[in-house]
Amino acid sequence: MSSAGHAAAAIRAGRSTAAEVTSALLARIAAVNQRVNAISEVDPQGAIVTAALLDESIARGEPGGSLGGVPMTVKDAFHAIGLHTTWGNPAFAGEVADWDAAVVARLRRAGAVIVGKSNVAMMLGDFGQSRNPLSGTTNNPWDLGRTSGGSSGGAAAAIASGLSYLEYGSDLVGSIRIPAAFCGVYGLKPTAGTVPLSGLQPPGPKALASDRPAVVGVGPLARSAGDLRLALQVTGGPDDADELVYRWELAPPRWRTLADYTMGVVLDHPACPVTTAVGDVLSNAIDVLARAGVTIKYGWPDGIDPTKVAESFGVQVGAYLASVEPGGTLDGLDYLRHEHFRLATRAAWADHFRETDAFLCPVTFSPPFPHDTRAFHERTIETPTGARPYTDLPFWIAQASLAGLPALSAPAGWTATGLPVGVQILGPRHEDDTVITLAELMAEVIGGFLHPPLVSSVEAPRPNRDGVGNHRGADHPGADPAVVDHNGQPS
Repeated sequence: MSSAGHAAAAIRAGRSTAAEVTSALLARIAAVNQRVNAISEVDPQGAIVTAALLDESIARGEPGGSLGGVPMTVKDAFHAIGLHTTWGNPAFAGEVADWDAAVVARLRRAGAVIVGKSNVAMMLGDFGQSRNPLSGTTNNPWDLGRTSGGSSGGAAAAIASGLSYLEYGSDLVGSIRIPAAFCGVYGLKPTAGTVPLSGLQPPGPKALASDRPAVVGVGPLARSAGDLRLALQVTGGPDDADELVYRWELAPPRWRTLADYTMGVVLDHPACPVTTAVGDVLSNAIDVLARAGVTIKYGWPDGIDPTKVAESFGVQVGAYLASVEPGGTLDGLDYLRHEHFRLATRAAWADHFRETDAFLCPVTFSPPFPHDTRAFHERTIETPTGARPYTDLPFWIAQASLAGLPALSAPAGWTATGLPVGVQILGPRHEDDTVITLAELMAEVIGGFLHPPLVSSVEAPRPNRDGVGNHRGADHPGADPAVVDHNGQPS
C-alpha cells in the first residue's frame, strides 16, 4: 500500500478519487482483517458517503485538505461521531459517540475519511497485548501466533496489514511505540502536550481538560515517517479553547542530510538487557549509519540514570492514573520528590541535546512474543536466557516518556526468524520533526517498512499504473488496497 501522502497527492491530481481509494481499502479490510483482527469496527456506508462528498467538493475546485480523501482508522479509545467507543469493555458495547475527539475532528478537517476503529487492550490496560472480551485478540501480521503489542496493537497491525492508510493511537506506557516496533511500522509519541488529549476517554460526560500531559500522549502510526509528519501537522497545537491565543507550527529539523547528524547511542543495559536477536539487528543498523557518515557517541547522557528513570516513570504513571480516576489516591510528598526528579531528568536531556541531535536506543528488549492469556501478574516473556518479567517491557520507552521527549519507533530490521525489530529515536523537546526527518533519512540506508508476507498474498485490489499502493513492487502481488483508475478497475 502507498503512503497516506502519496494517496492524497494522487487524489488531488485526479489520478484517483476518494471513493475509489476508500472502496479499495474496505475491500482489503474484508479480505484480510479476519486473520489479524486489527479492526474492531467498520462503517462502510458512512465512509463511502463521506468520500463521495469529498470528491464532489474537489471537483468544484475546493481544497480537499492535506489528507483529502485518505481513508484511515483510529484507536477505539477516541470518540468519533457515529462509531462505538468501547475501550474493549462489554459494558460499553452499545455506546456510540455523538462528538469527536480533538484529533478526530482535526483529521476530518484535513480531509481524512474515518472508516472505522482499531482494536485495543481491555480498558487500554496492557502495554504488551491487545485483547478484550468484546473484540477478541489482535494478531501480529508477521506471525499470527504472536502479539501485536498493546494497547494500540490494533492500530499497528492495521497499518502493517494494509487495512488503513494512517492511524492514531495513545501512549501512556509505550502503547504506540511497542506495537509499532512489534509490527514493523512507524509510531510517534510527540513532545508532551503537543496534541490535545480531549476525547481520549471512555463513554460518559466529557472529561475535564488536563494540564498534566507529561507522561501520556497521543500520536500517529504509519508506514512511512513522512506520514507521521503529515498527521502531526494537522493534529498538533493547542486545544480548541486556546487556538486564538497562539498558533502552533512544527519546528524544522536540525539537519536534512544524514551525515550531518550526531547521535547518542545505547543498545543495552544490565537492568533490562536486550536479547541477542534484538541486539544484533540494532548493532547492524548503527554500523550502517556510521558508514553513512553519522557521528556516533556511545553512552548515556550525563545526569541520566536509566534504572531510576524507569522506577520514577512508574510512579508518574500511577500519579496520572490517580488524577483521572475518581477516588484515586496519591502520596503527595513522594510525588513531589519524583516530580523534582522528572524535571532534573528533562534538564539533563536538554543539556545533552545542545551538542547531540538525537539519541537512539531499543524500543523493547524482545521481539514480539507469543500470545499469553495468563493473568497480567503471572505473565513472563521467554528469551533464550530464560523467562523475563512482563513488567520489564516498558523499561526502554520510559527513558523518553519521563522527560516528555518526542520519541519515534522506526523499523530497524528483522530477526533471523523474520520478526520485526524497532529502534527508538529520541529528540529534543519540541523538535519532533528532527526525529521524523532522521527516521526518513535512516530508512534510505537501513530500510523501512515492508509488507508482512502472511497478509501480502491475500487477494485484494491491485495498484494502478502510477504505482500508488505498491511499496515493495511486483514481487508482492495483491499486497495493497490500491489507488485504482477512474473506471474503478485494477490497472
